[in-house]
Amino acid sequence: MSNDEPTDFGFQSVPRTQKAGRVRGVFDSVAGRYDLMNDLMSAGVHRLWKRFALSLTQLRPGQQALDVAGGSGDLAAGMARQVGSAGLVLLTDINAAMLARGRDRLIDDGLVGNVHCLQANAEALPFADDSFHCVAIGFGLRNVTDKPAALRSMRRVLKPGGQLIVLEFSTPAAPLRPLYDAYSFQVLPRLGRLVAQDEASYRYLAESIRMHPDQETLLGLMRDAGLEDCRYHNLSGGIVAVHRGYKY
Repeated sequence: MSNDEPTDFGFQSVPRTQKAGRVRGVFDSVAGRYDLMNDLMSAGVHRLWKRFALSLTQLRPGQQALDVAGGSGDLAAGMARQVGSAGLVLLTDINAAMLARGRDRLIDDGLVGNVHCLQANAEALPFADDSFHCVAIGFGLRNVTDKPAALRSMRRVLKPGGQLIVLEFSTPAAPLRPLYDAYSFQVLPRLGRLVAQDEASYRYLAESIRMHPDQETLLGLMRDAGLEDCRYHNLSGGIVAVHRGYKY
């Protein structure tokens, strides 16, 4: 696909070469209030969504895991506890401000030695083939310019038998949509303005969720990337979904 072809940045259409920079600007702006806003936006439920995703990793002590586009490190922290001191977790993010936030939180939680941070692009992960028992990406895939490339990249670095876990906002059940739309486009930007002093970034957040593939479409993209035994679990009525697939 040509770099000159347009892609989505929320509801806007922008050249593919510009999306990563625009997304970087969003997260540079919100990094300092990211965790507080997550708690406010979801009334703390994001912690339960992440806990459910972590319950699916099948990680054991001594294994290796990768948190892609890991933001402030919630999934990396959980996986670090699962693999223990003999294991290894890598936290990656394309955004330096978010990665610094994640590194600081991991240190504050006493998670040092078995967790390392690296700035990296999900579409071209700088790791050898067959490196990780589990790869997870939480609320990051919708911000990636080339989602199929990112899925192929994450599959490539999985060990045979390894699992990819994608935790992401998705398409809620029809009865929830009117209320969800009202919250997303009226309440959320105002909350961003009041708490993070950034209404535009949280409007982008709502728009990016609407532009993200629905549950079945993402399932198809994972299969197209070569993942097998793919399935998904709806959470909170489909507002969020956890997709899973394996490399055999």
